[in-house]
Amino acid sequence: MDSTSIDLCASLFDGARYKRTKGAAKVHLLLDHHGYLPSFACITDGKTSDIEVARQFQFAPGTVVVMDRAYVDYDWWERLTKQGVFFVTRFKSDLHYEVVEQRTVPQNRSIRADQVVRLCATSKTGAYQTLYRRIVLWVEDKQEEMAFFTNHLDWGATTVTSVYKDRWQIESFFKSLKQLLRVKTFVGTSPNALKTQIWTALIAMLLLKYLQLRSRFDWSLSNLCALLRQQLFVYRDLFPWLDDPYQPPPALAGWHDLQLPLDWNAA
Repeated sequence: MDSTSIDLCASLFDGARYKRTKGAAKVHLLLDHHGYLPSFACITDGKTSDIEVARQFQFAPGTVVVMDRAYVDYDWWERLTKQGVFFVTRFKSDLHYEVVEQRTVPQNRSIRADQVVRLCATSKTGAYQTLYRRIVLWVEDKQEEMAFFTNHLDWGATTVTSVYKDRWQIESFFKSLKQLLRVKTFVGTSPNALKTQIWTALIAMLLLKYLQLRSRFDWSLSNLCALLRQQLFVYRDLFPWLDDPYQPPPALAGWHDLQLPLDWNAA
């Protein structure tokens, strides 16, 4: 789960005014791990916080939600845990907690700490009894530690870090949405035109993903999108072309009769 911002001109998009001279729209997305296809999307202005939208999501028990550090809400985390919904996120350094248990870390791994913790109460809330886990991983490439936070108490520490690593798929989805489907420039400036173009791009991404998964050819999403554009005005069967894109199109019988004459005297 994550969101992406689309920069807009405030003077043209009045409904998306974010700051005095800047405008923005946000696409909040829930990406399903099976096939990495969006299962829920919401379009808001740039001022809407990520956690405000996340509170509206409904998850089935047993769901694992992977998110970044923008989704910090003690009460929401408590509610997810009571509903049987698990989450994995990055640990923010300003979270107040107490260590309940120090678990043994795996040998010959990069796990530096595996702690069972309890969030400390603040002046505005009561005591939190739910137990969470704080896992510290040493990242060799960056030469730094990364801390993760989850309410799943039974997974291995390396499993938790691997689950969070898969969150990169939603970043790739947003990158493809903006670059391949060109959700940067808009044909209209009204709120309805803006949302229509974004929803159209999301539908097109679903179709592209479906074609990519169905094909036996090893397509990258960028190549599939580019070559599909070239085939828009070519008469051919789509699904055989997906499996073998380098075959020439079949000859169209009687194509001379269908060609428009350029000599007006011969018409």
